[in-house]
Amino acid sequence: MLSEYLPILILAILSILFAVLSLLASSLLRPRKPSPAKLSPYESGIVPERLPKSSRFSVRFYVVAMLFIIFDIETIFLFPWAVGFRQLGLFGLVEMAIFIGLVFVAYVYIWKSGGLDWSRPRPVPIPRDRVAPGPRSLGWDRDG
Repeated sequence: MLSEYLPILILAILSILFAVLSLLASSLLRPRKPSPAKLSPYESGIVPERLPKSSRFSVRFYVVAMLFIIFDIETIFLFPWAVGFRQLGLFGLVEMAIFIGLVFVAYVYIWKSGGLDWSRPRPVPIPRDRVAPGPRSLGWDRDG
């Protein structure tokens, strides 16, 4: 009974030993030349900002994450269609073309409306004639 599981046990021991020895060798043999550029975090070309604990992420960040999940799930629907393509025939091809067309239209709409851009919104300058007048310009002085 034990002899049947011996190859699996040997393979598990060898794989754990290989992983530990690889990590040990890489930590001992790596070059140690730190520089400010190497020590700085890299986040897709954007300089990272430290947020205070009371600060929160923008809602746009979560919207982009949800859109990614939605489009990712929609592409999962292509796999069962591809498996059953021969049984579905022309009807299945037309239905999938309509589905892909709707997904593409939704993607283009979200892209053009700026839904995929979760960086900081650019401030829009307000024209001087649209600024609400302050209390001093209306003659509402506190002195009377």
